[in-house]
Amino acid sequence: MKKTKIVATLGPASTSADVIEKLILAGVDVCRINFSHGAYDAALEQINNVRAINKKLNKHTAILADLQGPKLRIGVVENNGVELIAGNTITITTNECIGTAERIFMTYQQFPKDVKVGENILIDDGKLLLTVLETNGEDEVNAIIVHGGTLSSKKGVNLPNTKVSLPCLTPKDLRDLDFALDHDVEWIGLSFVRSVTDIVELKTLIKKRNKSARVIAKIEKPEALTEIDNIIDMTDAIMVARGDLGVELPMEQVPMVQKMLVRKCIATSKPIIIATQMMESMITNFAPTRAEVNDVANAVMDGADAVMLSGETSVGKYPVKVIEAMYRIIKNVEQEESIYYKEHAPLLKNQTFITDSICYNSCVMAKQADVKAIVSMTNSGYTAFKISSHRPKAHVFIFTDNPSLLTTLNLVWGVKGFYYNKYESTDQTITDINSILKDNELVHVDDMVINIASIPMIERGRTNMLKLSQVK
Repeated sequence: MKKTKIVATLGPASTSADVIEKLILAGVDVCRINFSHGAYDAALEQINNVRAINKKLNKHTAILADLQGPKLRIGVVENNGVELIAGNTITITTNECIGTAERIFMTYQQFPKDVKVGENILIDDGKLLLTVLETNGEDEVNAIIVHGGTLSSKKGVNLPNTKVSLPCLTPKDLRDLDFALDHDVEWIGLSFVRSVTDIVELKTLIKKRNKSARVIAKIEKPEALTEIDNIIDMTDAIMVARGDLGVELPMEQVPMVQKMLVRKCIATSKPIIIATQMMESMITNFAPTRAEVNDVANAVMDGADAVMLSGETSVGKYPVKVIEAMYRIIKNVEQEESIYYKEHAPLLKNQTFITDSICYNSCVMAKQADVKAIVSMTNSGYTAFKISSHRPKAHVFIFTDNPSLLTTLNLVWGVKGFYYNKYESTDQTITDINSILKDNELVHVDDMVINIASIPMIERGRTNMLKLSQVK
């Protein structure tokens, strides 16, 4: 079993049940539905297919609904593309029109009010660069073309120097969120997070619906990095969205930001996904470039919980082949001892100190005693996140009677979940659970195993017990 999880974006190349089943069998742990593209009927088909395949294969593949967020775009341009010449000026208007080399439409209505003279406008992932010359503050901005090129319809716009006044959740996002919650997806991706209040707002909406979906904060704006500790503390997981982040920030800063975010997430027991352009060449090619292989391997070595594919699986020619290639890279890197044992001692005098100490010491003991598996029972998932964050080499097996938690945990590094609803005496339950693992050939006779649990078990309190034993 690999420990680093794979997130695959579903799309036209991977909506059918047949392809999704092949992706899951090849190593996909989480299926991402990108609400920037596609209609609800396609999304519902994808959700239903994933759930049916989970039932068929006895898998727990999670679903991530990725909200578009306040994505800025230009409108339609004539002739499927116009050439912008460096040194020329161009007018950007909020009045809808067909774009030309002299005048283009911007969907963001507050644009003329928010931008200031001298600020940069990046279009199409930074391929085109404009600088603001003047704005009338109402409906038009004049800009000079600094770096030109071909401008196609509906390309994305980034404003790295501008304080954008759009809300984090747009009317479209609110509709998409309702759809996702109606279908009980496990994870919600929040795009263009700028402040911890964005996370609070989304969590409040989820709570009002009495749903259990967890939030992934997508880090792609410089503002998010200024209060990253608060964002990590409030969110349930982080995604390093390197596409927009690499446009909003100088691209050379992104690798160290990525490593910093992984360190912080491991230290706080929050899952982290590395995303964007990991195997981009395999959208059209049969094999990845050597640089892409190194990129995936480095994410695994850093300790990321998951690596994510976008166009490679949603619109690419070889969706299954790219998963197979990524799986091989992960498995090879995970043979290296250096990626394991990232233990971090628990904080004293906090509410979860006893549980944190049990989880920490189980991982320390697992290393000392060459333990094959750390086994826990949980209803909230807390111990699963905590054990995983120490990155033990031992397998992490989590038993729960909460079915939705099983799929939620499929994103978390090293965790394999099992449904279990018998809570008898502590010794009897541990014996029963270890027998299940032995019957599934996940542990073997004479293997050392650590069981952690809450006693008395019937109260289902915080984890407070650790037992080291040998499989009989």
